[in-house]
Amino acid sequence: MSALVVADGVTKRFGDLTAVADMSLRVEAGEIVGLLGSNGAGKTTLLRVLLGLEAADSGHVEVLDAPPARADRHALGYVPQGLGLSQALSVRQNVEFIAAAFSTRDLADLPPALADVADEPVRRIGLGRQRQLAFHCALLHAPRLLVLDEPTSGVDPLARARLWDTIHDQAEGGAGVLVTTHYMEAEQCDRLVIMSRGRGVAHGTVDDITAASSTAVVHASDWAAAFAALDDADLPVVLAGRTSRVAGTSPDPVRQVLREAQVEAEVSQERATLEETMVLIEQEARQAAHR
Repeated sequence: MSALVVADGVTKRFGDLTAVADMSLRVEAGEIVGLLGSNGAGKTTLLRVLLGLEAADSGHVEVLDAPPARADRHALGYVPQGLGLSQALSVRQNVEFIAAAFSTRDLADLPPALADVADEPVRRIGLGRQRQLAFHCALLHAPRLLVLDEPTSGVDPLARARLWDTIHDQAEGGAGVLVTTHYMEAEQCDRLVIMSRGRGVAHGTVDDITAASSTAVVHASDWAAAFAALDDADLPVVLAGRTSRVAGTSPDPVRQVLREAQVEAEVSQERATLEETMVLIEQEARQAAHR
């Protein structure tokens, strides 16, 4: 079976701005692919190209074995950042409208949290329920491919966990999922594609992406003095509780700074977290752009 999404060398420009540059990715049936990157990295633009909402300037794109504009819309489920709901219509009317658009008679029972507000205008229900409604509408026609743009943004941890349960259920049922997300939810994905300045700069699992990155970890009784010394030395130090972490730096220069500041500390080295690795990747991308 061919991949549900194939993008090879995709570039999209808006005037002098290159929003997506030579970007490639694949999404197979039954897997969750996470698209990560800072604001402005090009994630949403790439999704819009894959959905046929924007035309690529160059590169090859296939979605469900066809160019995006001719992809089978009945096999595609989409939840945009803005959710795509009519705020004036009721919960039930939104579901009925989407069902009619996809010519499906199976409206499916509303989950209890939505059934309780079925006749309320969408603008009067909370964001968590709005996201649940957007998911419900996107799944009405049993799509083979789900495209989700920041699907859990702004919801509480319990609602977030329930939405991810829904995403995993779809993948386990054979659907492919492409989701823009952030590093805290990266472990939910089977594979990650990290974007920076429109380019794909890292691919693979969390372990694949963090394997080559390390962090110097500083434990000091006077943690504030240790942090201040490292910060004064212009090292990329952050606090994790009372532990200082210096990503992309080996222990020796950290020890040297602390010795000169007369701060006693234990310094070790460990693999960088995904968040730290993404910061390092972004730094490298900025440096490359200015060469």
